[in-house]
Amino acid sequence: MSDPTPVIDDLREESEELDRLVAGLEPERWASPTPAAGWTVAHQIGHLAWTDHCAWTAVTDPDGFRALVEQALAAPHTYVDDGAEEYARARPAALLARWREGRAALEKALREAPDGARFPWFGPPMSAASVATARLMETWAHAQDVADTLGVTRAPTGRLRHIAWLGVRTRDFAHSVHGLTPPAEPFRVELTAPGGEVWAFGPKDAPQRVTGSALDFCLLVTQRAHRADLDLTADGPDADRWLDIAQAFAGPPGEGREPKGGAQ
Repeated sequence: MSDPTPVIDDLREESEELDRLVAGLEPERWASPTPAAGWTVAHQIGHLAWTDHCAWTAVTDPDGFRALVEQALAAPHTYVDDGAEEYARARPAALLARWREGRAALEKALREAPDGARFPWFGPPMSAASVATARLMETWAHAQDVADTLGVTRAPTGRLRHIAWLGVRTRDFAHSVHGLTPPAEPFRVELTAPGGEVWAFGPKDAPQRVTGSALDFCLLVTQRAHRADLDLTADGPDADRWLDIAQAFAGPPGEGREPKGGAQ
């Protein structure tokens, strides 16, 4: 993905869609609990504002970002929650303004990044396109929590392709954070997009494959829904195991969500 412009444009659209969900909320609705345990709507937006700031720092001030990494290493189990909590303490109007300002600053920095530049992160260094893709994935995932809280059904869009691509790319990472050896061979992943076309990843002749809904695959790799509730099929034991542990986000394994029918 040499030109980051398309995914930066899509990141802006994804952020604006979430902005429209929360901009008109009464202040008390920002305190509504979301599906993420212990997180309110304010925590969801606070987390996005905090991680946008981290990404902006990585792009514009690598030395400053190294200080953030040191803070994360000092509190690996609470660092993310602490960041969300700090931002969520603000009044809703101030938090919304802070998120808007931060994401605009990050967008500007990404658009102005030199060709071929790579930026430090909590994992491997990333290009401008990769930073934007990761931010889009996070924005969409946390927007899903907000939408679920508000009882809103979002129409899936072609922007999901970025998340699906990231979900496929992080297959080996998902295994490593569980202490598992990644499969030696690539999988074939075929997903039905919102427009009805098929998004395909991996070799056509791969013996193990995953097929199903692109929306459901994105819900799976962001751990916004349990596998049992999703339209996804795995052919092959390694592909089947992957669907149980898939995650497109950095950090330790997520807790995921319980199936709608209850714990299994």
